[in-house]
Amino acid sequence: MKDKIKVAICIDKEDRLHSANWYYPWEEFCEENKLEYEILNPYSNDIIKRLKGFNILLWHFSGYNFKDMLMARNVLFSAKKMGLKVFPDIDDSWHFDDKVAETYLLEAIDAPIPKSYVFYNLETINNFIKNDSKFPLIAKLRNGSGSHNVKMISSENQLYKYAKIMFTKGFNSSPSLLYKTTSNVKSSKSISTFIKRLKRAPEFLKTLRYSKMFPNEKGYVFLQEFIPNDGYDLKIVVVGNKLSFIARNIRKGDFRASGGGDLFFDKKLVTEDVIKSAFETSDKLGFKCMGYDYVVNNETGKGIIIEISYGFSHEALLQANGYFDREGKWYDEPLNAPKELLNNLIHV
Repeated sequence: MKDKIKVAICIDKEDRLHSANWYYPWEEFCEENKLEYEILNPYSNDIIKRLKGFNILLWHFSGYNFKDMLMARNVLFSAKKMGLKVFPDIDDSWHFDDKVAETYLLEAIDAPIPKSYVFYNLETINNFIKNDSKFPLIAKLRNGSGSHNVKMISSENQLYKYAKIMFTKGFNSSPSLLYKTTSNVKSSKSISTFIKRLKRAPEFLKTLRYSKMFPNEKGYVFLQEFIPNDGYDLKIVVVGNKLSFIARNIRKGDFRASGGGDLFFDKKLVTEDVIKSAFETSDKLGFKCMGYDYVVNNETGKGIIIEISYGFSHEALLQANGYFDREGKWYDEPLNAPKELLNNLIHV
């Protein structure tokens, strides 16, 4: 079967890739399994023609890269119509980096999510403030990861001020250099960790430069109820019949965990409820590979899905040193999500 497989991996070789890009494990997998593969520049004018003759197309595109978000899904979904297996596929990525779209999608299958509210004019949110609001609420822009663009709203006045901005000039969705730097300093538990993160500063500066091309987010207000928790959240990853996790401590003096870098790996936190709902959600929505941000409600013990994303740090996931199967049995074998995903594409 291998001699019939030809894999295309999309990257721009002239652009410095982020160290967490899945291109690296995908290329390694192809080399290890002696698969024929080729690196293609997705921004070339003849990209569709060049895809003829391939069986699989892979592209770990970024939510912070304007040109990726402008055309990555156009290429991927067109390639699928040509008969290629693609990742991320339409089910995995049409909603990528759009928290409003994610919410509608998860609501459609009754997945466990917070109470969520989307407003498209100031009048409806004024009615909400007068009649239905219960604080605190979490306000989010549609895009952004690592807790960027997430605010806690604690009063009617604060919500009204936030809404007025969103229905006028809006907010720039670019990540904050000050916020990222402060977060890394606070969560670095050793000098070596801090130095390692400092070396990745050029990657963040490139991300910041690309993200500046996005227009301000405005014309809507997206809110979620605040879920009481015990000071951590979970990144739950489902790839086929395997599930692994990353636990993340909330930043000191904050309510957010994502992007802080304070990771730990206690598999007892991954409850039967979380395992069941994550597999069910992936099955119902046809996900090949999905990362779920879960918060466990400390009043009910129920796992609540806050956000989803097909892309995540596969390197951090390896540190869990194992995975669960659908019955909740643990296996002491690290889950390399990009390699597992590619293996599944080849054999399914």
